[in-house]
Amino acid sequence: MPRSLSGVDMRKRQQPHIEGPPQAPGHPRPNNCCMCWCGCCKCLWNEDRMEHSERACTKMDSIEATEEQQPTLDEVVAWARSFELVMRSSEGREIFREFLRSEYSEENLLFWLACEELKKETDPTAIDEKARIIYEDYVSILSPKEVSLDSRVREGINLSLTEPSNLMYEEAQLQIYTLMHRDSYPRFLNSSVYRDLLDSKRSSCLDT
Repeated sequence: MPRSLSGVDMRKRQQPHIEGPPQAPGHPRPNNCCMCWCGCCKCLWNEDRMEHSERACTKMDSIEATEEQQPTLDEVVAWARSFELVMRSSEGREIFREFLRSEYSEENLLFWLACEELKKETDPTAIDEKARIIYEDYVSILSPKEVSLDSRVREGINLSLTEPSNLMYEEAQLQIYTLMHRDSYPRFLNSSVYRDLLDSKRSSCLDT
C-alpha cells in the first residue's frame, strides 16, 4: 500500500526546481554543465565547450590582426609621397616602427603615439597619470628611452608638470614629428623594410 505523503513532503514536491543562487549584478554565471549549476564540475562536455570557444576566439583574433596588418599596394606606394600618410595609417606606423627599431630610435614614434593618446583624454586623474608616465618614459634624463628635445621645450614641460593638461606635450610632439619626418623618413623609404614590402605587394598584384 503506498505510503501517504506528509505535509512536508507535499510542500517539497510543490516547490519549483531551483538551479542555484540568484546571479549577482555584474557577475555572469560561469559555464555550467547539465548537472552542476556552480560551474565547478570537470565533465568532458563542459571542458570541450570551453576549449572550442577559446579556439574560436583565438582564431578570430588572429584573423583580425592579420587583416589589419595588410596594406594595399596603393597605400604602400602612397607612403613614399607623404610622411603624413604613413603616420595616419596604423599599418604604416607599424612598418615605420619596425624600421625605427632597427635604428634604435623606436622611442620617437612611441612618444608621439603616447602624446596622441593623452590628447584624447578628458578625465583629470587620467591626464595626471598619463602625463607623468610620458615624462618618466620619454622626457626624464634618467630614462633609457629619452627623446631628443631642446632645452626650451624641456623647460616648458617641467613647468607644466605642476598642472598637467592633455596638451602639455604638444610642442614636444611636433618637435619629434619633425625629427622623424626630416631624419628617419627618407632613410625609411630607402630601407629594406619598405623596399621589400613594396616589392612583395607588386609581385602579388602581378600574380593575380
